[in-house]
Amino acid sequence: MTRWIELDGAVNVRDMGGLVTAGGRTVRTGLLLRSDNLQGLTPGDVDRLVTVIGLRHVIDLRSDIEVEIEGPGPLTREPAVTIHHLSLFAEGGGLTDVDADTPRVDTDKILPWQDRQEEGGHESERSVGHYLGYLADRPDSVVSALRVMSEGTSIVHCAAGKDRTGVVIAFVLHVLGVPREEIVADYTATGDRLEAILARLRSSPAYAQDLDSRPADTHRPHAYTMEKFLTILDERHDGPDGWLERHGWTAEDATALRAALLA
Repeated sequence: MTRWIELDGAVNVRDMGGLVTAGGRTVRTGLLLRSDNLQGLTPGDVDRLVTVIGLRHVIDLRSDIEVEIEGPGPLTREPAVTIHHLSLFAEGGGLTDVDADTPRVDTDKILPWQDRQEEGGHESERSVGHYLGYLADRPDSVVSALRVMSEGTSIVHCAAGKDRTGVVIAFVLHVLGVPREEIVADYTATGDRLEAILARLRSSPAYAQDLDSRPADTHRPHAYTMEKFLTILDERHDGPDGWLERHGWTAEDATALRAALLA
């Protein structure tokens, strides 16, 4: 795989450029990136992203509490970059923006998927349940994220750059016309960097406890997970397009996205 972008402060960064649609068009290079957490970017990383690549938009899919605990990242200090915080969790309960000034943070509850009712018992089944939960909880964030991508060079990230990021990227690639097998292959590519991703996250109090509670391989992305997720969208919502349309996505939105990202 040649789309990896090697940075010192993030390990799961890759460019969606180079993927070919079913109609023979190509996703343009340097316009849409996906990544793990960007908190550890070095000055050299920031310069490469902002000055060399031309990054203008950060789509941050983390929860309010994750952002609060981790603090402002290096890209928040870049005047040329706009941060779009688009959590995929229902920010309910005691740890929301309303309580952002509360000095005490219950770190046991910062990862909302820990309490979600899950579908099935297999790890992949649970992941599918989480992904469907994102759509149920925050359809507004998914649609908004895709609209931001039409506005300039963007990077989408969460913590590992696997689950929340994987769902949003699957939607955008589908709208662009990338074949499903390529969407699934891009999703599973994160597995190539899994050990490095987990090592980074274990250094953060926001994620260490959750990661240490499960074997590392349970975090690996499997093709089955994304295939089943997309199949459920087909069966319940007439595919990703049908789901998007039910939540305010228009033909004009799709045209703008394709015009911005396809060669």
